[in-house]
Amino acid sequence: MKLDLNIQPLNTWIKTGKEPLVIAGPCSAETEDQLVATAHLLANTGRVTALRAGIWKPRTRPGEFEGIGSIGLEWLKRAKAETGLPTTVEVATGKHVEEALKAGVDILWVGARSTVNPFTVQEIADALKGVDVPVMVKNPVNPDLSLWIGALERINNAGITKLAAIHRGFSSYEKTAFRNEPMWDIAIHLKTLAPNLPLICDPSHISGNRDLIGYISQKALDLDMQGLMIESHIDPSVAWTDAKQQVTPSALVDIIDRLTLRKPETRDAEVNDKLTELRNNIDKIDDLIIQKMAERMNIAEQIGNYKKDNNITILQINRWDEILNKRVNYGKALKLHPDFTEKLLELIHSESIRKQTEVMNKDVAGQAADKLHV
Repeated sequence: MKLDLNIQPLNTWIKTGKEPLVIAGPCSAETEDQLVATAHLLANTGRVTALRAGIWKPRTRPGEFEGIGSIGLEWLKRAKAETGLPTTVEVATGKHVEEALKAGVDILWVGARSTVNPFTVQEIADALKGVDVPVMVKNPVNPDLSLWIGALERINNAGITKLAAIHRGFSSYEKTAFRNEPMWDIAIHLKTLAPNLPLICDPSHISGNRDLIGYISQKALDLDMQGLMIESHIDPSVAWTDAKQQVTPSALVDIIDRLTLRKPETRDAEVNDKLTELRNNIDKIDDLIIQKMAERMNIAEQIGNYKKDNNITILQINRWDEILNKRVNYGKALKLHPDFTEKLLELIHSESIRKQTEVMNKDVAGQAADKLHV
């Protein structure tokens, strides 16, 4: 089911052009000179659409730098006046919203640590009622699409129609190459539910490493995301927060120059005809897959009946391990990624267990129903 969001197109509230929308600026506003100097360098590139800076910083542990506070808003006003760049900051309380709007901040964003808490989002939404300002909502820290959607709905219900989502990745207990796992499938799912919702990627927080920002940026654009939010500092080596994921303004230009911009569709009749032919082939195969899945589940149901009659448990680990190892290796031979094959098998296995559980407990469910009608 599609999300019922009342949204204005992105190009009605922020400058868009042929190049990707780029929001850039330091992770934290540290000093007035640092922020204004960085803003000038970014503006001079001609590639930056809006200036971002962290004024209030929600930190994991006490004692860490939690932002310069309200005084930083005055620095942003100066940066905007001197460069012409619209400004954007993160807000985490109703008071932040009031102060940012009073200071003339052009765009607000709700951070990942706020999105995870509906009470916090509602407080921000209440402060936004009656206000006409663009708001961007980052995904929650944990991989929960419902929380992300809920935050967007709360802000939209407050009357904010200039709305966008920011994909910044998700926390994971396992350490990988990324600071936050991209989990692109969650962002894609949101995009399918709300096709008109602008989706912007934050490759800085996904990567946690400036060397990966270009790779993540290209992936985001290839997935038809409308822009990028990249942290940029005049001298990242001395940044007070997240130094490893910030780039200089000149390095930012280099990243943008290396990006390949692709279109979501084409008017070339020959290309469209070929795509239609290939997609028709996929549709035929998908129909066959669904048919075979139905046949497989019918056999699983028969197995469930046989197990029930012979008092055999539903789950048999040795059999599952055998299937998993054999099919993953077979998939490798057919050039399927092991992770894909394993996830597919897990879904199939889960449905098989559900079917067999239904068979095993059919009599119990019937007895319970009879008692309810007594």
